[in-house]
Amino acid sequence: MASAEPEYKSSSTSQPPAGVDYSKVDVILRFLLLAASVVALAVIVSSDQTELVLFQKILVPQPAKFKYSPAFVYFVAAFSVSGLYALVSALASISVIQKPEFKLKFLLHFLFWDALILGIIASATGAAGSVAYVGLKGNSHVGWIKVCNVYDKFCRHLAGSIAVALFGSIVTVLLIWLSAFTIHSRVPK
Repeated sequence: MASAEPEYKSSSTSQPPAGVDYSKVDVILRFLLLAASVVALAVIVSSDQTELVLFQKILVPQPAKFKYSPAFVYFVAAFSVSGLYALVSALASISVIQKPEFKLKFLLHFLFWDALILGIIASATGAAGSVAYVGLKGNSHVGWIKVCNVYDKFCRHLAGSIAVALFGSIVTVLLIWLSAFTIHSRVPK
């Protein structure tokens, strides 16, 4: 005689809903972050400029380099870390495409690490942007003069690097949203 008791299935063997696979978009965004990090670094590191500046009625050659400002040094360090992270996470994301059984675990790790990287590069972009703004406009309240009228090439490089860094921050936000959405769509309802 057949048993009348219902058969229960273990929840650990059931697979999450399939949904749409955004793994390739994830890889593309990670390579965009890598490209943005490398370009931001290349532009700010190549921003050296030397001009003749009047000092006690004598023209003196005065260089402007990114390493003279702690905010710009932090920017270079932050985007070096971001570029390395983007490379490693892109390779990990490619491996997840090849072995999808680890996808959810990697997505959770990506979400945490992407948020950390976003905090680092957003703070570095803000710090560099604020110093560049003072260089562009000066601050008459504390007696800081603007320097971008003298160091025009240096300031253009800074502006380009900060613009690319903002793009990198937006790409990182998109990576976080993509990971969160993918995790959310796989949760059984």
